[in-house]
Amino acid sequence: MFWLIFILSLFCVCNAILITKIQNTIIVGNIYNNLLNVTEDQCICEMIEANDAISALNYFSTNQTCQLYRSNSSTVYVEFSLNSTIIFLNQSSISILNIQEYQSSTSLSTSTTISSTSPSTRPSSSTSTTTTSTRTSSPTSTASITTSTTTSASNSFLNQSTYSTGVNPFSVAVVDVNSDNQPDIIVANADDSTVSVLLNAGSGTFNVQTTYPVGSYPVSVTVVDVNSDNKSDIVVANAADNTVGVLLNAGSGTFNAQTTYPVGNIPQAVAVVDVNNDNKPDIIVANTGNNTVSVLLNAGSGTFNAQTTYAVGGGPQAVAVVDMNSDNKLDIIVANTGNNTVSVLLNAGSGTFNAQITYPVGSYPLSVAIADVNSDNKPDIVVANAGNNTVGVLLNAGSGTFNGQTTYPAGTNPYSVAVVDVNSDNKPDIVVANAADSTVSVLLNAGNGTFHAQTIYSVGTNPSSVAVVDVNSDNKPDIIAANYSSNNVSVLLHC
Repeated sequence: MFWLIFILSLFCVCNAILITKIQNTIIVGNIYNNLLNVTEDQCICEMIEANDAISALNYFSTNQTCQLYRSNSSTVYVEFSLNSTIIFLNQSSISILNIQEYQSSTSLSTSTTISSTSPSTRPSSSTSTTTTSTRTSSPTSTASITTSTTTSASNSFLNQSTYSTGVNPFSVAVVDVNSDNQPDIIVANADDSTVSVLLNAGSGTFNVQTTYPVGSYPVSVTVVDVNSDNKSDIVVANAADNTVGVLLNAGSGTFNAQTTYPVGNIPQAVAVVDVNNDNKPDIIVANTGNNTVSVLLNAGSGTFNAQTTYAVGGGPQAVAVVDMNSDNKLDIIVANTGNNTVSVLLNAGSGTFNAQITYPVGSYPLSVAIADVNSDNKPDIVVANAGNNTVGVLLNAGSGTFNGQTTYPAGTNPYSVAVVDVNSDNKPDIVVANAADSTVSVLLNAGNGTFHAQTIYSVGTNPSSVAVVDVNSDNKPDIIAANYSSNNVSVLLHC
């Protein structure tokens, strides 16, 4: 029998780890774990969750076997066979040193061709290297190795899967619209004036989109049951015709034609919540063209009264509605790009609001999210500052007032922010879509309202919106991003 030995040397700042692959041979002493009947994604997740305990994995697609190898070994022997994929952790580069072919009793020399690509790098907390190998049964066969750098291996999300949408998807919501207990993806497509509905097909995969016409240049979408029929409806802000559109759910994840309601000039963001305590969700819109927010109270049966407007800061770009002062009434929070502030309008009762109080934030705040990030039972403000590539955190000081922001570096041009516990430690983490470098950043909560440095994941081109929802029913939140320039949504499943 012929053995094909691949000897690779991996270099990092601390030491070099020699990794050898031998056909049909496993040195058991170096195996950390051997898993049967698992997918490659599950194998990668096991590697990630083991963190520093392992240095490599080998996955066999033919029999769905996952092998994990210890990191404290100077040499790791990895079985080599057809359809084998090897991933090495925490290495900055990889080079092929030697390839030889052996026979157990007599020596035999053969010619072997190697194809190799230099690793490329991108910002990340660590790197992983993937090596795929193929061979034929002939003793004089040619072997091929391709080496490339892939996503950070020390974090918690798998590489993206993408699904086509309409033209220039600007906003994404993830909600179950067909009552199958699986969240679906809804996208506002700015340049073809549609919304896309991608029904969940199970296991975190999605069916091809169904599109519905809405108003001109829809830039924000939310999905809420507005007519009390236990079916989620679509509400969209149509920026170019100064309306909001309401598409009532017709059942089975299909929707009726929109009904439109006039709002302010260039409605840029929409939220739908009950602000007057009548158990009917109302519409709140940030109008960037005339520096107002509109409140449209629900008149019943999914219809809405004419707007009431309230002055906010310059160029309001995002809106959130949460009880900020513990009076059981929902308040309005707006991110103002024109004067680099957030506005807080406390609820005065009956769906009316007091004059704004403003707080300075970073440059060009484009998105705002509200969550209790320091476990004091008071909701805090998190804002994406696109102009200086940071996220700002304003801790609640009580009675609906806020301390000055603390900023954390994000990617380039952070455009959308969500705040969700992604690592099951009961502390909300920050997830940001970075439009200019086509990534999402995850900043894990370090406790007391502070955050660790970001971990970065690649998504599509120019992500403009992000949502964090468990889409594959594994009780772990996944990341969904709307990619404006690549006309798709990215789904990054959580390990």
